[in-house]
Amino acid sequence: MPQQPPDTDRTPPRASILDAALRIGLVAALAYTTFRIITPFMGMLLWAAILAVMLYPLHRRLAARLGNRWSALLIGLIGVVVTLVPIVVVVASLAETMMALVGQMQSHQLVLPPPPARLADLPLIGTRLSEAWALAATNAPAAFAKYRDALTGPATWVLSFARGLLAGEVTFVVSCALAGVLVAYGEGAAAFTRRLMQRITGSAERGTRLVTLTAATIRGVAIGVVGVATIQALLLGIGFFAIGLPAAGLLTLATLLLCIVQVPAMLLTLPVIGYVFATEATGTAVVFAVWTLVAGLSDNVLKPMMLGRGLEVPMPVILVGVIGGMISEGLIGLFVGPVLLAVAYVLLMEWLRQHPSEGAPPEAGNATAP
Repeated sequence: MPQQPPDTDRTPPRASILDAALRIGLVAALAYTTFRIITPFMGMLLWAAILAVMLYPLHRRLAARLGNRWSALLIGLIGVVVTLVPIVVVVASLAETMMALVGQMQSHQLVLPPPPARLADLPLIGTRLSEAWALAATNAPAAFAKYRDALTGPATWVLSFARGLLAGEVTFVVSCALAGVLVAYGEGAAAFTRRLMQRITGSAERGTRLVTLTAATIRGVAIGVVGVATIQALLLGIGFFAIGLPAAGLLTLATLLLCIVQVPAMLLTLPVIGYVFATEATGTAVVFAVWTLVAGLSDNVLKPMMLGRGLEVPMPVILVGVIGGMISEGLIGLFVGPVLLAVAYVLLMEWLRQHPSEGAPPEAGNATAP
């Protein structure tokens, strides 16, 4: 039998391997450099993209009357103003509270009530905690000198948190301005995203479905969870500032955190109502209590209106997104974290629901099957 010539087509030449390695290396270097450049702005860009997806339906309605550019400019300006004013008020209140606390500690004018009688009955730490509280209530300078090393860590964390709030304020404002720019190019961005998902999935239909699902999830979580929590926290914050609470900014921020993780705001507002009744006139306290109760229950009305358009995402996913986002990105992560984690969860569930053979290439034996 004559020998068959060797199959040289299946053995790629060394030059082709080097060319492929060079291309992969250049693409990897470009991707790494690009990632390093945009990393400092990652949170800002993500929040701007989320805002753009959330506001794009409004932009389309406004663009039909005002035009594309004027609609985007109006959305950007209103977003900056609406974001800037509450954040400035809250951050200024937090800074004022911290400065007042530090000033009282430095001037030895900080007055604490005596420790509760039941505090000493707590196991393990009750006795020490009661003694430290009693010393701080009777002799604050001595308590500060004794526990200075233990207070260094919390004080450093408070200062870092304050700097993070200031950086978060700037990030929010810039993100709203960028969102106004992104909505102006919404059509092009949507087409690019569809092409990218089509290239990843290998199917135009599936790529379009994933893009639609992602946009619906972003709008559902951003409006139905983060949006409702923000409105509820603003309503409660108005009451805190109107009544003149000493730590109104801190209470508003704590309320926002509780509302985003779907914890009832009453856990925080009921003690505040009790404090107001103990320190203010009865008529003022009653008005504050009515306003606080109505604002605290407003999510029961807002959620069916706004969350009904979104998708169901388990609350543990939202909770992990809030905590992880705030730890990694600070204040901006409080909003970006739950949205991104919800999108990842929904896309994962969509992938798991996909049939194993869906979108797969036909087998060799069935290549001619209809």
